[in-house]
Amino acid sequence: MAFPSRLTLPLLMAAACAMSGCAYNADLGRDQLLIVGDDNLAAEGEKAWAETLRTGNVSREPVKVGRVRAIGQRVIQAAGLADRPWDYAVFLDEAPNAFVLPGGHVGVTVGLLAVVENDDQLAAVIGHEAGHVVARHAAERVSQQRTSQILLGIAGAAAGSSDFGRLVKDHGGDAAKFGVLLPFSRKQELEADKLGVDYMQRAGYRPREAVTLWRNMQALDIAQGKASGGELSSTHPSDAVRIQALEAYLSGKGW
Repeated sequence: MAFPSRLTLPLLMAAACAMSGCAYNADLGRDQLLIVGDDNLAAEGEKAWAETLRTGNVSREPVKVGRVRAIGQRVIQAAGLADRPWDYAVFLDEAPNAFVLPGGHVGVTVGLLAVVENDDQLAAVIGHEAGHVVARHAAERVSQQRTSQILLGIAGAAAGSSDFGRLVKDHGGDAAKFGVLLPFSRKQELEADKLGVDYMQRAGYRPREAVTLWRNMQALDIAQGKASGGELSSTHPSDAVRIQALEAYLSGKGW
């Protein structure tokens, strides 16, 4: 098999450095690849939120929505994100889930509300979502995806019609997915978990309830036959890894 020329790796490195726009995130204690602005993502988030509300089955129960909003605002304040308005919605979906969209939007399903045993556990979920915002994970994720696509294109062009070139063209997407994108996504999830317990503790909630929540989620997955045997092709860490990481972090904090 023919391998790339000596110029290929320097070209890739030069392109990455030229594009990177690396920025240090003090909350994470590491540099981030950020070539996409938060303003652009916020505009897209507004569109996605409007479409989600239009097409989703939204709960009109004031008690449920009020509970999510009240806990959410306490956590958002603790995360230092109260300088923007936040929208909350509860969706009539039995799958336990929550999400955050750039621009200040949080969605929670009735399935999740059925799983959480107390306000502390709901605060852990919303804290996790707030952690993604503070960590600028959405911008980092998009930046990483775009950079991977461009670098793979450069690699294919540099390799030309060689066996390596065909390999990049045929399997470059998988290489980016499994070699860069998914592992980093799992790292982001664990980072959001840690930031989330910081915020819930600061907001007056019990951080150890985050571990209890994930133990309950793990038990639910096992009961439903959804327990995963590995993380290789998953965008999220396994429940066991998540619990272990949170236990270690909480112990280190003395909580």
